[in-house]
Amino acid sequence: MDPTIGQMTWRPEGIAERSLHLRLDPSESWRHYKECPEYSQPDPPDFSEGFATFMHLLKNGWEII
Repeated sequence: MDPTIGQMTWRPEGIAERSLHLRLDPSESWRHYKECPEYSQPDPPDFSEGFATFMHLLKNGWEII
């Protein structure tokens, strides 16, 4: 398990697209979760894009913004 704890959000300020974004520190810019392959999880069929990653990171203590 990766000990890194970060933040995640579905719609960062200034981004119209509703999709999962991640950052490791509040001073960093948000990055689309697919730009973070070290944290990204494969989405099962019929799941919303990013939901598997969201659930995985939530269970590992990531903060929801």
